[in-house]
Amino acid sequence: MSTSKNPVTYADAGVDIDAGNALVERIKPAAKRTARSGVMSGLGGFGALFDLKGAGYDDPVLVAATDGVGTKLRIAIDTGNVDTIGIDLVAMCVNDLVCQGAEPLFFLDYFATGKLELDQATRIIEGIAEGCAQSGCALIGGETAEMPGMYHTGDFDLAGFAVGAMERGAELPRGVGVGDVLLGLPSDGVHSNGYSLVRRIVEMSGLAWDDACPWGEGNIGAALLTPTRLYVKGAVAAIRADAVQALAHITGGGLTENLPRVLPEGMGAEIDLTSWKLPGVFAWLADQGSMAEAELLKTFNSGIGMIAVVPGDKLDAAKAAFASEGHDAIEIGRIVEGAGVRYSGSLL
Repeated sequence: MSTSKNPVTYADAGVDIDAGNALVERIKPAAKRTARSGVMSGLGGFGALFDLKGAGYDDPVLVAATDGVGTKLRIAIDTGNVDTIGIDLVAMCVNDLVCQGAEPLFFLDYFATGKLELDQATRIIEGIAEGCAQSGCALIGGETAEMPGMYHTGDFDLAGFAVGAMERGAELPRGVGVGDVLLGLPSDGVHSNGYSLVRRIVEMSGLAWDDACPWGEGNIGAALLTPTRLYVKGAVAAIRADAVQALAHITGGGLTENLPRVLPEGMGAEIDLTSWKLPGVFAWLADQGSMAEAELLKTFNSGIGMIAVVPGDKLDAAKAAFASEGHDAIEIGRIVEGAGVRYSGSLL
């Protein structure tokens, strides 16, 4: 039966296969830069191969983590500053993974958008590769999904998947006891949690993303896009020195909710809030949003992005391990009897 209809292609529907192929070619050098022992394949296959024995493991247990970046993406999209959002994506996965005692081995990303813009996508994935390089984790694969009608023009979403390993019996937490010291590792700002509240407070303040930053240099958008700090190499060094009993990544829920996740039943923590200075961004957010200190502590990291639980006789070894990777560990409290987190002093 004849028809007068014009033929329709996938490109007519809004999906550009050639652009997707071009992106793979563009990002191959970035992925190659993250190669490490155990990697067996490059980008472009139906799956990615990794050799655990080649990575040096005898009796490994695998650990997996997945996460996104949340509404911090909205600021990256609105400002066009997408170069470091990939670091956030990696950090949110591998900082969680190392808390189990595992070394991150490889990473995969999922990037979805309505229309693939090669330059934007390349910058995002190069940021992911940078996060992988900083954490000793190989970028071995991923998925780019172009989905017309699913996203507004210019919008995109990211998800990340990290897999790590440890020798059997090395998992954390273990051996946490009353009197153990809490070492706090400073954050680099808000990291990647609480941005729905951050954006609400900025809106209430009447400031735009390109206005001068009230608590530091540059504009407010760039300051709020400071990437999540990667704690992996310092944490791995402390684990290998047998100097930590537990690690808690301080994400959504703040210190109040995250630290108890690694403590045995019947044990809690006492934290001295005068042991570090509240970074300016949190002081500004608390002031502009009229936030109570308790709300601040269960929403944001408040200046401490990771907490290590360390026995007293391993304190010097733990500090040295973290310092070897650029982390100035601060003694912020102790493990005590009784559940929950108790605070002394004040941040505000």
